[in-house]
Amino acid sequence: MTKPYADREVWFLTGSQDLYGDETLRQVAEQSQAIARELEAADAVPVRIVWKPVLKDAGAIRRMALEANAADQCIGVIAWMHTFSPAKMWIAGLDALRTPLLHLHTQANVELPWSTIDFDFMNLNQAAHGDREFGYIQTRLGVPRKTVVGHVSNPTVQERVGTWVRAAAGWAATHELKLARFGDNMRNVAVTEGDKTEAELRFGVSVNTWGVNDLVAAVETVDDAAIDTLVAEYEDTYDVVPELRAGRDRHDSLRYGARQELALLSLLGEIGATAFTTTFEDLGALRQLPGLAVQRLMARGFGFGAEGDWKTAILVRAAKVMGQGLPGGASLMEDYTYNLVPGDEKILGAHMLEICPSLTTAKPTLEIHPLGIGGREDPVRLVFDTDAGPGVVVALSDMRDRFRLTANVVEVVPPDEELPNLPVARAVWKPEPSLATSAEAWLMAGAAHHTVLSTQVGIDVFADFADIAQTELLTIDATTTSRGFAQELRWNQAYYRLAQGF
Repeated sequence: MTKPYADREVWFLTGSQDLYGDETLRQVAEQSQAIARELEAADAVPVRIVWKPVLKDAGAIRRMALEANAADQCIGVIAWMHTFSPAKMWIAGLDALRTPLLHLHTQANVELPWSTIDFDFMNLNQAAHGDREFGYIQTRLGVPRKTVVGHVSNPTVQERVGTWVRAAAGWAATHELKLARFGDNMRNVAVTEGDKTEAELRFGVSVNTWGVNDLVAAVETVDDAAIDTLVAEYEDTYDVVPELRAGRDRHDSLRYGARQELALLSLLGEIGATAFTTTFEDLGALRQLPGLAVQRLMARGFGFGAEGDWKTAILVRAAKVMGQGLPGGASLMEDYTYNLVPGDEKILGAHMLEICPSLTTAKPTLEIHPLGIGGREDPVRLVFDTDAGPGVVVALSDMRDRFRLTANVVEVVPPDEELPNLPVARAVWKPEPSLATSAEAWLMAGAAHHTVLSTQVGIDVFADFADIAQTELLTIDATTTSRGFAQELRWNQAYYRLAQGF
């Protein structure tokens, strides 16, 4: 089976020492290789697990950490202390390690061999206290990591490792991310502002601006033959409304939408960017606000933020990578309006044009309608309802002294009725624990109105991502209460101020 992250690796590191002799170390190596093979064979683990020779001294451990940092294909390391590995040997290596770390507290055997167990067996299988030594030094040094306990044959263990792998892949993606802003953010909007320098330090993303005229020039140079091919793809893929088809009076608008898509693909490719923003207040000579083009680029894995919201574009790109190979999708989203019928409260989410079709398994319609914002021609767009099922809505906010992730667990549901007069892609969801508590907590958190909605990965992946990034995460789920959430906000305010030092 091809792994979703086939071009990536997680290195499997095993700790021991020279005290036990060659025969014991041979068995350590054999058994740790077996553990690594079992992890790699698990469907829930979406990456290659690469076993590395057993680590027995401080110099080898430090060199391995530096090699992991330098290897672009390595997105994380898993460490296991098969025997007792004195933790002072790990200080320099852990201090040097900049790659996400998972501490796997496991052992070679599932059951104890009660009738045959002897001290040779005990001498070999010491993870029960060897990993406690390792856990101590990680905590003593303040090393961020995920800890997973159990035998690797346990599906729960495999799933937890797989969740962390996805978060590590998202972290690697943000550290490779170039984000192109076409124009600035929407005027006078607070939440789309943010510290780009701090974002590069914290998440690794490079956020820079390109003039809208650069995009206009790219649009003007697109070849007509390429447009013909792409329009034919549209007609095969979507239910194209009659007025947009060849020979009809709005067909040129569809061709212009294709021209924008091809131009964005070309220009972003030249820049090396896998995320971007636009704003309706700065369109230059563009005839349409890009709608269809943005939707289709998100479906290809690009991050996007509307109205210049580069922080949401980062989140969309990370969610796309973290959900790779899973059913469902991820998209820019915005809480737009409520259904406040008692007992049936829900949120209608949408945006002007830019919702990703990865959120539906149905065949979208490709339509054209007026847009009262932007002062340009009517834009083409895909229209659909998001598939029902579990999801998570996540926002990234700049809180002046730190970034904050806020996540709400939701259940996407079908609309109560058809929406014939709302010609945009949309989602309807019920937030946990209720709309009132969810919205109150969201407002207390100062969370953004632009979000990413993911129906591919859940809260656990974003929690692991936040831990790797050492970034605050506030979770709103079935256990949330307004009073408890307010207390968490106060505690976090104190914690993150102290954690930054003086």
